[in-house]
Amino acid sequence: MAEETWQSPDGPIPVRVLDEGPEAVGQFWDAHADGHLVGLRTSGTSTGRGRVIVRTTASWVGSFPHIARICGLTAEDRIWIPGPMGSTMNLFAACLAESCGAAWTAHDAGSSTVWQVTPAVLVRLLDAGLPASRRLRTTIVAGDGLSRGLRDRARAQGVRIVHYYGAAEMSMIAVGSCADDLAVFNETEVRIGDGRIWVRSPWLSKGYLSSATDAPLMIDAEGFATVGDRGELDGRRLKVFGRDGAVTTAGQTVLLAPLQERLQAEVRGEVFLLGCPHPSIGQVLTAVVTDGVDLPVLRSWARRHLDGADRPRRWECVPAPPLTPSGKVDLRALRAALSQREGVL
Repeated sequence: MAEETWQSPDGPIPVRVLDEGPEAVGQFWDAHADGHLVGLRTSGTSTGRGRVIVRTTASWVGSFPHIARICGLTAEDRIWIPGPMGSTMNLFAACLAESCGAAWTAHDAGSSTVWQVTPAVLVRLLDAGLPASRRLRTTIVAGDGLSRGLRDRARAQGVRIVHYYGAAEMSMIAVGSCADDLAVFNETEVRIGDGRIWVRSPWLSKGYLSSATDAPLMIDAEGFATVGDRGELDGRRLKVFGRDGAVTTAGQTVLLAPLQERLQAEVRGEVFLLGCPHPSIGQVLTAVVTDGVDLPVLRSWARRHLDGADRPRRWECVPAPPLTPSGKVDLRALRAALSQREGVL
């Protein structure tokens, strides 16, 4: 653990930057007891640039009773968290467990009553015949959007699902059973501006340890923050489309988030969109599914409903896409792997 200085609007404030191993959990609680700000490292896997997020410990601890109630967590539980504590999602889960008096483990899934995983890890567990633990009663899914089809598949195998949407900079934002029924979290206000999700709550971070012009977090004069995710709000129901990403193919720009949302609604597995290098048109819009049954169905649907550059020209089935250390699909590694083989056009 290192101690750094954060240049706050009121002057320099010391920050304890937590390590990325299991010891980070104890470091977090020590900082909480001492009233110190903590710095949480981000991996920067998706952007290639890691940052340190500054927050009060209360911005997590204050939310724990709400989350424990939603998930039904008690001191009798044991939570399996299969990922490094350098992921804020995993560190959050471990601190949540300890706040309830529950145990947590990074290795022993079989004796655990609660699992926390990403959607990509859930797919692999289902493929392997989840649940492997007879004690398992709840699986918390976070880190990426959980499709209705994947939720239904887990339910069919007897798994209760709690899904939440959040961001490392803003913590918990909405909770449901899948991406289609997310409800705004306790003490959280959400509004949509220019199509982006803006959040005001006690659970927000202070910002970054060092300023960066390309940092995603923005905070307005009223205290609402965004990391650029797009979405729609209907009362307290929140639909999340993800952050802007684009592929430029033959001179035309395709926004990936809204297109992926449409495609995901047509498949039972998962679907990902990315641009693969092409010698003459720059990039070719590529659709990757994790279930081979979806491939002909989705291609047929795309021919009927998508025009021009919005229709993927390359189609791939990758049942087990590469994952980052935190369990999310590693799109950069997937793109690199696809560039080494001929695609199905």
